[in-house]
Amino acid sequence: MPVTEIGSSDRLLAELRGWVEMETPSTDAAAVNALLSRAEAELGAVGAALERLPGRDGYGDTLIARTPGEGAPVVVAGHLDTVWDHGTLAGPMPFRVEGARAHGPGIYDMKAGSFLAFHAVREILRQGTRTRRPITLLLTPDEEVGSPTSRAPIEAAARGACAVLIPEPAGGPQGACVTGRKGTGGFTMTIAGRSAHAGGNWSEGRSAVVALAQAILKVHALTDLGRGVTTNVAPVWGGTRPNVIPPEAGCRIDFRAPSLAEAERVVAEIRALAGEADGLCITLEGGLNRPPLEEGPANLALYETARAIAARQGYDLPKQQRGGGSDGNFTAALGIPTLDGLGCTGAGAHAPEEHIRWQDLAPRGAVLCELLETLG
Repeated sequence: MPVTEIGSSDRLLAELRGWVEMETPSTDAAAVNALLSRAEAELGAVGAALERLPGRDGYGDTLIARTPGEGAPVVVAGHLDTVWDHGTLAGPMPFRVEGARAHGPGIYDMKAGSFLAFHAVREILRQGTRTRRPITLLLTPDEEVGSPTSRAPIEAAARGACAVLIPEPAGGPQGACVTGRKGTGGFTMTIAGRSAHAGGNWSEGRSAVVALAQAILKVHALTDLGRGVTTNVAPVWGGTRPNVIPPEAGCRIDFRAPSLAEAERVVAEIRALAGEADGLCITLEGGLNRPPLEEGPANLALYETARAIAARQGYDLPKQQRGGGSDGNFTAALGIPTLDGLGCTGAGAHAPEEHIRWQDLAPRGAVLCELLETLG
C-alpha cells in the first residue's frame, strides 16, 4: 500500500470530471494550456519545482514538475491533448456516469491516467511523503499527433532517470499494463504526372492516379501479420475532373513494426518507391516516428514490481504488447526501464463509446503512487 493517502474512487472521479469537461483538442494550444495552467497552479501550491516550456508550431506548452530528493528520478509522463474537437461534450459525448462506467471525450485516452499521475505527485508533496527517488512529472500537449514538440523534453528527462512510467490507458477487460509496443511511422506520398484530355490526347497524359494505385498495392503488400508488420493507406487524393488525365495524386501511409530491424526494413522498402520514370515523379516525406518499445529484462522487472504492488491491492495485473505507440516508445529506445499502460481500465479510445471503469481509479492510482514512492 502506498504511504500517501490518495482518496476514494468517488473523490477521484469528481475531480477528474473537471479535467474531462475542459475540452483539449491537440490543435488548440490555448485550450490545452488552460488545463495545463490548472495543473500547474495545483502543483505549485504544494511546492513542486516547476518548469514550463513554451509551445511552438501551434501546439500547447509542456509542464515539468519535480519533487525534492537525490539521485536519478522516477519519470512519469502523460498527455493532456485528445483527439476530440470542441463541441463533443455538448453533442454526442457528454460527461456522464452509467453504472460502473464514466463516459466523456478523452477520459480513457488519457485524461484519467494523466490525472492519476498528477494527483499522486500532488498528494505526495502535500502530505510530505518521503520517496526513495525524486519524481519528475511531465504533462504534454501533443501526443495524439506524434509528440512533435514534447518528444525532446521527454527524452531529456528520461536520460537521467532510473525508470519511466507511462499512465496510458490500461488494456483489455483485465486492465493489462504494457511491456511492449510496435514502432510507428508514416509517410506522405505525392505523385506528379502530366495532364491531358482524357479523350482526344489520352496518350500524351501520364496518370498520377494510376501510378498511385500501383504504389498503394506495393505498400499494402508489405503487411505481414506473421511478422507483426502492418501498413495502411488513407486518406487518398488525386485528379481534378473525369475528362482530364490526373496530373497529381497523393496519400498518407501508416506503418507499424514490432522491432527496429523490421521498422528499418519497411522504411527502406517504402522509400524505394520514390523516383522518376516515364513522365511520373514519386516523392516521399516521412519515416519512423516512434521506435519500438521492445519487451526486455528491464521492462519485465519493472512489470513484476508493479504486479506485486497490484496484488497487495487485491487484483492481478496482466501484461500485454500493443500495436499503437506512446511516449514510452521514446524512453524505452534510450535503454531506460519503461512500464506503460498504468492508467485506468476502460475501453473505446478514440471512439464514441469511450469510457473508464471509474471504480478502478483508486486501486489503479494506488499502484502508480506506490511505484513513484518506492522505485529506485
